[in-house]
Amino acid sequence: MSTVNQKKAEQSMLTEEQKRRYEETLELAREELDQLDRELAAEVARAKEKLHELQEAKKAVKLIYDGACARLGAKSEIKMQSFDVAELERHG
Repeated sequence: MSTVNQKKAEQSMLTEEQKRRYEETLELAREELDQLDRELAAEVARAKEKLHELQEAKKAVKLIYDGACARLGAKSEIKMQSFDVAELERHG
């Protein structure tokens, strides 16, 4: 039996009450998935903002460090490691 015919046979075996309950379940699951997507998007946005704030703070402190090195005639040995916000999107 083909998959389409099998699905039709399974659907015809459901009572109206069973069909209604499965349809309700589908709708509830769809709504929950949508809500979870909204929550995930909000968390990613907060994480991006926090990363941006931390990166800006790090740049400011690095400028201070480099300035102190220059005043002391020392070589700045700290390398800046940048974290790309796009990394969040690739892992999501």
